[in-house]
Amino acid sequence: MNAAARTPHWAEIGESTSAAGIAFLCGVHRWFGRWPFRVCLYPVVLTHWLLNRTARHASLQYLQRLHAHAGVFARPPGAWQSLRHFACFAETVLDKLLAAGRRYPSERVALHRDQVLALVREGRGGLIVTAHIGCLELCQALAESVPGFRITVLVHTAHAQRINRMMRKLDPGHRVELLQVTDMGPGTAAVLAERVAAGQFVAIAGDRVPVGGGRVVRVPFLGHAAPFPIGAYVLASVLACPVFTMSCLHAGEGYRVSFARFAERIVLPRGSRDAAIAEQATRLAAWLEAQVVAAPYDWFNFFPFWDQVPHEDGQ
Repeated sequence: MNAAARTPHWAEIGESTSAAGIAFLCGVHRWFGRWPFRVCLYPVVLTHWLLNRTARHASLQYLQRLHAHAGVFARPPGAWQSLRHFACFAETVLDKLLAAGRRYPSERVALHRDQVLALVREGRGGLIVTAHIGCLELCQALAESVPGFRITVLVHTAHAQRINRMMRKLDPGHRVELLQVTDMGPGTAAVLAERVAAGQFVAIAGDRVPVGGGRVVRVPFLGHAAPFPIGAYVLASVLACPVFTMSCLHAGEGYRVSFARFAERIVLPRGSRDAAIAEQATRLAAWLEAQVVAAPYDWFNFFPFWDQVPHEDGQ
């Protein structure tokens, strides 16, 4: 068995986050503000960084490959940059919860959504391909500011229904729904097609190997071949709708949420399907590179990204 096959799937790496701890830190922020929150947060981040060897090494690998590829730091990154990476993620978790409860300051969110707005005005839906970057929950800000905008976010976690209940508790009127997807079968595709036909949007992450297996394609990312799932492009070809990318990156004291047209429609010809998928995945990897170069600490995949394999391929 080779080294890559021994690498655990990202979903197999246990979560060490404490719900009680998150609640405590959120209480500190609510009553005392951001800096007291940080005073309490940073010892937790340091402890997590020291004890989670897999996440620490994955963070260093990512930051070092990013620097080697694009020279984003003044010197080769080491422990300090990795610790800052962890701290950025921890603060973003707070912002995710604030966004879910409509308590994140709207004036700190710069929205760039003209192309999506045009589609909404026409009563058309679309597919949004994103990645694990920044605070994607702030897409709720778009839902609030655009009448009729509704979005279903596809996730690979078994906690989708629990998270939906929490979001409804925080915000009964929220228009962002999580849908657990372990297998993109005909039934799921039909449900999503109905939603897009009704003018809604579907969002899917394009940077994680599916939990239950599934095909991937290896394309260049930060100078090394990395596995990217094909699900987004297969779904786009089935839905036959416009495709956008969405990023949400730190910008100053807030975030910049940007939507960009990826394709009017993705077609996967029968005779050259694999080549067409590889072309789309290469384009997405290039888009993701541009995002992490702009905001190096905003990509939150704390596992051996380049070495991950689908369950079915690792057997």
